[in-house]
Amino acid sequence: MTVTSSSYVPPAEGRTGPPPPFDPELAAALDVIREQLGDTLKLNDLPAIRQAGTLARLPEEDLRRDGAIEVEERTVPGPAGEPDISLLICRPAGAGTGLPAVYNIHGGGMVLGDNRTGIDRLLDWAQELSLVIVSVEYRLAPEHPHPAPVEDAYAGLVWTAEHAAELGIDPARIVVGGGSAGGGLSAAVALLARDRGGPALAGQMLMCPMLDDRNDTPSSHQMAGLGVWDHEANHTGWTALLGERRGGPDVSPYAAPARAEDLSGLPPAFIDVGSAETFRDEDVIYATRLWQAGGQAELHVWPGGFHGFDGLAPQAAVSQAARAAQLSWLRRLLAD
Repeated sequence: MTVTSSSYVPPAEGRTGPPPPFDPELAAALDVIREQLGDTLKLNDLPAIRQAGTLARLPEEDLRRDGAIEVEERTVPGPAGEPDISLLICRPAGAGTGLPAVYNIHGGGMVLGDNRTGIDRLLDWAQELSLVIVSVEYRLAPEHPHPAPVEDAYAGLVWTAEHAAELGIDPARIVVGGGSAGGGLSAAVALLARDRGGPALAGQMLMCPMLDDRNDTPSSHQMAGLGVWDHEANHTGWTALLGERRGGPDVSPYAAPARAEDLSGLPPAFIDVGSAETFRDEDVIYATRLWQAGGQAELHVWPGGFHGFDGLAPQAAVSQAARAAQLSWLRRLLAD
């Protein structure tokens, strides 16, 4: 497939087949997962979902892992004229200086989560690869629509790079990364860093990233009502972030990176996604366009994976393979 612009042209009506099957292990877990997560996300459900703590906040003792991880939370300047932001900083206990770092932007559909969401996997990376995790708390939509989330995330990255020596970080080995909405924001932050002459990133780790507000690829329609984060939930998340602009002609690439016309000059990317999820096609197209722009990208499409499968069902064989690939890419990228 050749993609010559940032605009996706869907296939002729009737050409898209039935949804791909879920991996058998993941399918067995999916009913339980969907029961825990509830029905499709709607904006008027947000207060109750947040109150129920659907994305539970990891307690301090779990972060510290019996003393293996040193944890601090810092309040640092946010975007010019906007509130300060919080950074959660986790580093292996007793580690030296000049360490690589992952600057983490959490998931949650632009509307849920905090800087501890999904941090377990990153703490594994910190211990395995002796790296620092810096996780940003950004303002959430719809209370804070675009550009608040991405500008918060970018401000935290700039502060981290400027204070790298103080944090024991090698500024030449900072990777921006995240899953789902955090993956989309990570791609947007990489674009901002390029376009503003900001921190020179070593890489961008985009795990099942949320990239395209148009929500109109074959996979977004194939998976309607199936799995986790379907067509309707995706519509809700993008509407929260963009309001009436969602799907229109004037959406910024710093909100929806799939809208970027130029993907040249970006750091190496790791992109992974499930074959049975909404974001499959937009993520494959983004990787293709990175290659076409002369960039470097490692793409994995995990067979039978639903959205976020490796975090929600980590014991499945395909989840273990996905996590091993993520760790392998980081190890190779950040090697001295």
